Amino acid sequence: MDMQGGVAIVTGSSSGVGAACAKRLAERGAHLVINYASNRDGAEATREACEAFGIETRIVQADVANDDDCRRMAKVAEETWGRCDALVNNAGTTVFCPLNDLEGLSSTDFQDIYAVNTIGAFQMSRAAAPIMRRGGRGSIVMVASIAGVLGIGSSIAYAASKGAMITLTKALARVLGPEIRVNVVCPGFIQGEWLRQGMGDAVYEASKNAIERTTPLGRTSTPDTVADSVLTFIESNDLVTGESLILDAGMHLTGMPTAR
Repeated sequence: MDMQGGVAIVTGSSSGVGAACAKRLAERGAHLVINYASNRDGAEATREACEAFGIETRIVQADVANDDDCRRMAKVAEETWGRCDALVNNAGTTVFCPLNDLEGLSSTDFQDIYAVNTIGAFQMSRAAAPIMRRGGRGSIVMVASIAGVLGIGSSIAYAASKGAMITLTKALARVLGPEIRVNVVCPGFIQGEWLRQGMGDAVYEASKNAIERTTPLGRTSTPDTVADSVLTFIESNDLVTGESLILDAGMHLTGMPTAR
């Protein structure tokens, strides 16, 4: 799908993978809805970088856990440009808690993480789908995690929510065709401040070094490498839907746990 002159919504695009996806789409000539929950400065920086490619943007403050916010975000795309061709469900949250600390997570932790990571992705997809169908085409890409494949990561609640997102992808792919394709990327360790802040400097560096030393490809992801795979699903795989792509340099082959 050629995104030149198209329109995309990228949730959680004020930093990290979301910002990288927005910039990649802007390079391709897509107009953008840039979303943030609390980081307005980051969203403005993303907008400045994207508009340097000559495209138009709209910034929308919205919490994807709120269905009204999701519908409002989709409406901005339709009212501004009359279409929505791609949706990247990137917004995410977690609580950092060792997996063996079963008392470390409350039911509220689970509910809050699921509300953003899983329910938010469903609500955004539901809000964007009618616009995509009216336009005759659409691509939805979920940003999940290797945590949802292997049951590892920053917390059990996070792993479970990302596993649910992978299943959500398959379910939506079944019902949104033929106009809309739905796929999911599952990154492993992603270099960046989000993970560094959650893990702390020492654990972050030790985990990164261990993965780069022991995985078959000897590398870890960056926001840009994840964004490249997201764009591949949007642009190049017109016969692919309901698929999961693991982006972990082969870490899943070694059995080494890590967090996204």
